[in-house]
Amino acid sequence: MRGAVLAPPSGGTGPIRIPGARRPSPPGTPRGSWPDRAPYLLALALFAAYGTLSVLRHRRMETRSWDLGIFEQAVRGYAHLQAPVADLKGPGTNILGDHFSPVTALLAPAYRLFPTPVTLLLAQAALFALAAIPVTRAATRLLGRASGPATGVAFGLSWGIQQAVDFDFHEICFAVPLIAFSLEAVLLRRWRPALLWAAPLVLVKEDLGATLAAIALVVAWRARGNSPRAAVYATGVAVLGAAATILTLTAVIPAFNTTGGYDYWTKVGDGPSPLAGADTKLRTLAWLLLPTTGLLALRSPLLLAGAPTLGWRFLSGDDHYWSTDWHYSAVLMPVLFLALADAADTSRRSARPWLRAYADRLPACAAAAALALTPSLPLSALTDAATYRTSPRVVAARELLAQVPDGATVEANVGPISRLAGRCRVLWVGATRGVTPDWIALDNSSGWVRDPHAYARQLHPAARYRLAGEAGGYLLLQRRT
Repeated sequence: MRGAVLAPPSGGTGPIRIPGARRPSPPGTPRGSWPDRAPYLLALALFAAYGTLSVLRHRRMETRSWDLGIFEQAVRGYAHLQAPVADLKGPGTNILGDHFSPVTALLAPAYRLFPTPVTLLLAQAALFALAAIPVTRAATRLLGRASGPATGVAFGLSWGIQQAVDFDFHEICFAVPLIAFSLEAVLLRRWRPALLWAAPLVLVKEDLGATLAAIALVVAWRARGNSPRAAVYATGVAVLGAAATILTLTAVIPAFNTTGGYDYWTKVGDGPSPLAGADTKLRTLAWLLLPTTGLLALRSPLLLAGAPTLGWRFLSGDDHYWSTDWHYSAVLMPVLFLALADAADTSRRSARPWLRAYADRLPACAAAAALALTPSLPLSALTDAATYRTSPRVVAARELLAQVPDGATVEANVGPISRLAGRCRVLWVGATRGVTPDWIALDNSSGWVRDPHAYARQLHPAARYRLAGEAGGYLLLQRRT
């Protein structure tokens, strides 16, 4: 019991407070009071913020990569009971041969009803916000009604989540709540739910079987004293998780891949030394551990759950994985903040007064740090009036792309993709592999295409295209029949 008060011994002058014990609820505190509702209210607020940011970015045509289009093509296939073909990766490419993420099929019913990329963006916002519930709930149980919601706020506003929300859609949005619910169950010593929540990670992405194995090892370590049988089961799950990753990489993905292999091996095997980019990697580690947990999370074994993700990122030869950009750190955020709650709980019972004091104050400090950093992070855009306006340039670009008829084959770069992938067959510019598209749609805001007709002949020497229009920095060319 945190905050329990005992009667003083004979001759004492006052009550004795057990360090780190839970404060009991005041008499008459109704069920459903603020501490009970806080995780759910926070999740609703975060969903509103994440969803608004994502949808408004899409409306302003500020999509940052081709990923949203790729996932929309895959989900569109599932929604029509077809293979998840992502033509943006190459004509007829089955996305399961690129990354193994069958979990995205769960979005098919919603996408069938609302066939728009906004469906994917709102689903991602909901999944990220959902993860705040187990994080806040577990922290409240361990640390009390003030530190618990503070930990939830720190998680919800963390830079890793904000960066992921701001960068299109990715399958890892399913992993974030699964990891959060699993580690919450670990902290509650509910071993079976912990393993069951983590098990679907193997369907989210090929590397997450290793994360399942790491979580299972944490369960085995925690359960070894009072539940040896659970420890044995968890060890078995760890083996299965590692085996699932190996099997997926060496057999499942190659079976769907036209080359019969896994395209990303070269990013590790042919890369530079693991010491390359050490400065960037050290900065990323600092961002992961300092503003989020004040290094206290290092005292929790839960941190092991983040080791596989950080390991493959730092071993990769692709420097995009090393930094704090994009969406790669999102799966680490629930690990960090639940490790913080776990470490703060144990540290508040320490015999060292300075450590007890540090652990007591750290959740509030983490929330304050997240709030202080937010003006430099994506959610700060919600305070800018320009975020809510649609510029005449965007309106003109939309009207131009509306000329492309449904079902047409279009070759495009990043800008037009999310406007066309839901109703056309969209191919990546310069990678049509012999397919001659009906239309070519390009974001030419920077003026990189100086002669549209010459560029079209360069792409497809045997075809002839006419300039159908130019507006808002976009070019549209139509094939002559």
